[in-house]
Amino acid sequence: MRRMRRRVNRCAAMKKQLHGQKIDTVFVLIIFCVFAASALMVLMLGGSIYKNTMALSWEGYDERTGLSYIWTKVKNGDENGRISLDDFHGLSVLCLAEQYGEDIYFTRIYLYDGWIRELFSEDGFDFYPQDGLPVAPAESLVFEQTEHSLIKVTVNSRSLFLYTHS
Repeated sequence: MRRMRRRVNRCAAMKKQLHGQKIDTVFVLIIFCVFAASALMVLMLGGSIYKNTMALSWEGYDERTGLSYIWTKVKNGDENGRISLDDFHGLSVLCLAEQYGEDIYFTRIYLYDGWIRELFSEDGFDFYPQDGLPVAPAESLVFEQTEHSLIKVTVNSRSLFLYTHS
């Protein structure tokens, strides 16, 4: 009988121990599920933020690229009397003159067929707008000469004022 009671007591103790382990296991699983759900929500929120940030950064990319290109060309070629606004086959053109030896060359920057283009040629040679190299896409490009040696450059809806020595 004593043996039987010991066995019953052991079985009861084991049942209590197993019941405690089940509660511990369920508690750990609940905590893990809460952690996994939180991690998933953070990842989804981060992806949404990244997508919106990228959309905003690409929004004005073409305009910024075109303005940056024109700004760089003007700053690199800005000598007294070397920068002017001109007409090239009916297009408004920013013209940068350079002298190599005895010859004068022109870099013309203009909008043609939806692209800001650059055409480098020797003075006296006739080229056509489609001969220029496409640099950046744009819907509109406007050059305006203002007072105090400033040139206003507008690509689509963004503008830039360039000071020239001309």
